[in-house]
Amino acid sequence: MDGVPEPHTGWTFITNHARVLAAIADNHSARIRDIAAHCRLTERAVQKIISDLEEAGYLSHTKEGRTNTYRIDPSKVLRHPAEAGLTVAALLSLLVQDEADRSTSSPSSMWTQVTA
Repeated sequence: MDGVPEPHTGWTFITNHARVLAAIADNHSARIRDIAAHCRLTERAVQKIISDLEEAGYLSHTKEGRTNTYRIDPSKVLRHPAEAGLTVAALLSLLVQDEADRSTSSPSSMWTQVTA
């Protein structure tokens, strides 16, 4: 089927909800199709995740013509007790980078930033 991402096997560090939230933080008016492609998810999965995030108050949207513009509540606290007190803004600061940073950062320079 065209447009369906290749399945991923094994575990990952980042949840699909965090990936979708980060994609929206990168582009507040991204289409579900674009978010799905970026996150390697189906459009249906992205719709469900957006619905979950809106229901929990992490995300809201306004409709402008045929385009949705999303708004993230950066002050919302993450749900898991292990991240008690950690906000969405703190999470997104780790996940969202400018495209220029992604293309110029080497793994070794990123390691230096983390361990410094």
